[in-house]
Amino acid sequence: MGQSMNNQALIFFDIDGTLLDHDKKLPSSTKKAIEQLHADGHIVAIATGRGPFMYKKLRDELKINSFVSYNGSYVVIDGKVVYKQPLNKNALIKLTQEGLEKGHPAVFLTPEGMHSNVEHHSFMEESLATLKLDVEPTFEPVIDFDQNYLQTLFFIEDKDEAYYKKQYPEFEFVRWHPLSVDVLPQGGSKAVGIQAAIEALNIKPEHVYAFGDGLNDIQMLKTVHNSVAMGNGEPVVKEVAKYVTKNVDQDGILYGLKMVGLL
Repeated sequence: MGQSMNNQALIFFDIDGTLLDHDKKLPSSTKKAIEQLHADGHIVAIATGRGPFMYKKLRDELKINSFVSYNGSYVVIDGKVVYKQPLNKNALIKLTQEGLEKGHPAVFLTPEGMHSNVEHHSFMEESLATLKLDVEPTFEPVIDFDQNYLQTLFFIEDKDEAYYKKQYPEFEFVRWHPLSVDVLPQGGSKAVGIQAAIEALNIKPEHVYAFGDGLNDIQMLKTVHNSVAMGNGEPVVKEVAKYVTKNVDQDGILYGLKMVGLL
């Protein structure tokens, strides 16, 4: 692939705050821009903290079938799984049991769905509500730790983060909401998943682009050759990106794709 078109690009888009605005709407200029990228023969992919089942509608709408899910722990190219990195089982058992004792619940994520270890918790409900998902975690009184969990959502405030980071070096804790962090394998990030995708597609690194706005996009934007931070991105995210475009709801994707010369 790519012989006939040696300037074929591989472009990764984060979802929340990048493809979707703060109301979780897809701007029409973004949809048109992505249709144009497809028409020009480029490969459009998603790189997100979400699980695949959380954005199937969006993939269908944008005709995207390659994605880095769970912040790099689960990578699918042309509908085929090319990489997965489950969480360390023993450490996950210890972390989530200690969490339960301290009133910090968890949601366990597989490619197909999500399970919570409590039935109700304000942190869980408040942070998940911001994602505007059409699915909810199912409550499992006994979590089956023999399943491969690719990511866990852990519901803690800033003040508790340092403690868990120190106690559980097996994991990366990346905040996505004031009440919640993503739990990833140590060293895991969207950058790791993107590397697996680049190898699977055999694309030259200089033809790889990434757009993002959040803390879980930092590694991706640091490593990808052509990195674009959204205007609405966190200040630390803008610092590591090569380009900064406009806000998501001010045609930021279209503007950014023009900035980097893809449109």
